[in-house]
Amino acid sequence: MQSDSVRTTKNRFDAKVVEKVLDEGLRALFHGGTSTSIWRQLFSSEDVVAIKLNCIAGRGLSSNKEVVRAIVSGLRSAGVKSENIILFDRMGQDLRRAGYRISTVRGQVRCVGNDRIGYSRDLLMHKSIGSMVSRVVSEYATAIINVPVLKDHGIAGVSIGMKNFFGVIHNPNKYHINACDPYVADLCSHPWIKDKLRLTICDALTAQFEGGPPYMPQWAWPFNGLLISQDMVALDYVGWQIIEKKRKQAGLKSLREVGREPKYILTAADQDHRLGVADLKSIEIKQLKI
Repeated sequence: MQSDSVRTTKNRFDAKVVEKVLDEGLRALFHGGTSTSIWRQLFSSEDVVAIKLNCIAGRGLSSNKEVVRAIVSGLRSAGVKSENIILFDRMGQDLRRAGYRISTVRGQVRCVGNDRIGYSRDLLMHKSIGSMVSRVVSEYATAIINVPVLKDHGIAGVSIGMKNFFGVIHNPNKYHINACDPYVADLCSHPWIKDKLRLTICDALTAQFEGGPPYMPQWAWPFNGLLISQDMVALDYVGWQIIEKKRKQAGLKSLREVGREPKYILTAADQDHRLGVADLKSIEIKQLKI
């Protein structure tokens, strides 16, 4: 879902247009209905909803506040209490650099880094993963909305939806060998993620096709849209193809040619993981502009 009207200046966005893009994207995903009815279909008033942001790149290439405000508004329309909405990322300093204010005030939407809220006391042992997990995921949340950014990654190939969950464990650097395969898929197959994830809303207002994960404006472009899906693998696969297309237009080699094809996306779709679909022939893609 895209809109040329979403951008007011280079890195500023019209909140009302962003909200409309999100609403229309959800209506397309769920084949009609009102945005409120869709939010109520996805979440109940009893849910504690964690919104996983991606803020490592600062203001230029992070989950934008306009997108997050629209999501929070949707959750409230479903009856989710403000105090049961948690915005989080790995480090509080990353959140602040992206323009968020750390807050744990009772009765309000919370915004916190794992470095403050802490990790699980026990080590999670699951497939190839041995990590402590953010308490937001392991203890508090009954549901998760993933809000990654559409971008290239210098080791993993791309960092879109599934890779964003490296920000819920204490030792992600341990799992960057072999372009993060199978580690991303293994982590996302754990019930704390697989069973709690209700929706992925990829912030592609500004996207990047080279030089990530930090913001490199020379390789960023105004995609001016959102990618929305309940299938984490399909969303990542489609995002990967968007980045490959942009790389080709810029005269760059493919991610396979430069040795960082994101095979973890294919692994996530295999018979062992079954997290979603990684085949364009089997993915229903709705490309809409408003």
